[in-house]
Amino acid sequence: MQFLFDRFAETPGQTAFVDGTRRTTYGEVLVATAEHEQRLDAVGVPRGSVVVVVADYSPDVFCFLMALARRACVAVPATPTSVIERDTILKLSEAGWIAEFDAGDRAPRLTPTGTRPTNQLLVRFLETGNPGLILFSSGSTGLPKAILHNFDLVAEKVRKRGAPVVAIAFLLLDHFGGINTILSITSGLGTVVTVSDRSVAGICRAIEAHRVEILPTTPSFLNLLVRSDMVKQFDLGSLKRITYGTEVMPQSTLDRLRQSFPNVLLQQTYGLSELGVLRSQSRPDGSLWVRIGGQGFQTKVVDDILWIKSEYAMVGYLNAPSPFDAQGWFNTQDKVEVEGEWFRILGRVTDLINVAGQKVYPAEIEEVILALDNVEDVAVYGEKHALLGQIVVAKIVTRVPEAVASLKPRVRKACLARLASFKVPSKVVLAEEGLYSVRLKKRRGS
Repeated sequence: MQFLFDRFAETPGQTAFVDGTRRTTYGEVLVATAEHEQRLDAVGVPRGSVVVVVADYSPDVFCFLMALARRACVAVPATPTSVIERDTILKLSEAGWIAEFDAGDRAPRLTPTGTRPTNQLLVRFLETGNPGLILFSSGSTGLPKAILHNFDLVAEKVRKRGAPVVAIAFLLLDHFGGINTILSITSGLGTVVTVSDRSVAGICRAIEAHRVEILPTTPSFLNLLVRSDMVKQFDLGSLKRITYGTEVMPQSTLDRLRQSFPNVLLQQTYGLSELGVLRSQSRPDGSLWVRIGGQGFQTKVVDDILWIKSEYAMVGYLNAPSPFDAQGWFNTQDKVEVEGEWFRILGRVTDLINVAGQKVYPAEIEEVILALDNVEDVAVYGEKHALLGQIVVAKIVTRVPEAVASLKPRVRKACLARLASFKVPSKVVLAEEGLYSVRLKKRRGS
């Protein structure tokens, strides 16, 4: 990771972060990182400690993470609205310290927990003297997995310098994509715009105010964006590239996005917390086909499932067996279609709905429903059924109020026209709350 600090020193006057009205240069990043190192030493945080960092992105939080890395500590990013409970994070990471940043804080409150690592994988890693990073799976189907990375290796992927750009830190601190974004932008000596308001209006306001060039985000957020009038209310002409990943993109949303941003490069990305983010190129025909791989990654498809081998892979799970086979391949659980060197990601096998033995992918049903008049958004999921195993449920957000009695026949008619009968929703419900998690990913389930 030393190459990052050497690079920052090359242009100390360049703006590294814009946080509200405050600008922080790369020279100030180096100074703040050194001050955090001194603070850690003064408080008595030993080298090689495991430290939970509760914060949203800010220049000070980035500098603190860099200070932890320089002291060979293991950082465990968490957010105040984390999808994982604080007690679970502390238990699985065996953190010895908690560092908490409140909004506007230049330095965290540091509190010891009295815990010492006993997990053998973690203990062996700490003995290497390398900085670490622990992230967590979402835990939506049970106890989350604690994912241990060598932080030096995570940073190594961005050693190749890109052009300096202005980008928003949209994905959260506890998300691998968020870490990857901030390392990628700073390694190219670009400018990171940090935001506390990730609403559509808040993001558009930041793009307009700071002439943002790159927006890395999720399909769910982009669906909200193109179905709002914010594109017309704000000047978003500075945007050059929008990247999207973490979940399946509906083709209808992508089509609307192309209409709204005809001069912006739309790039589908692909990565997993266990493996890192692969280099990607979207097919220029406006479809959802993507080419993925790049230096350090290999791909193969077995029984329509994507497998990946990565030189940047995690050290391992702290609370689960290794998922890699004997040759180092990882089963992504993503079903794909293949055309030569291009992939189309259909969805995670674990999201499949099993209707009387027939497999149903939620995304293909959502694609049809999203095209209907008065449908703002939809989440499709399976519900247990005594005879069929599961039935298909569509939870819908409408633009203006509409009774289920009129909405359901429209949904069924549209689905029957394009899909097999077993894929047609048996139940249609109106959403009483938002369909998205704090990470702006779609939540499927009752």
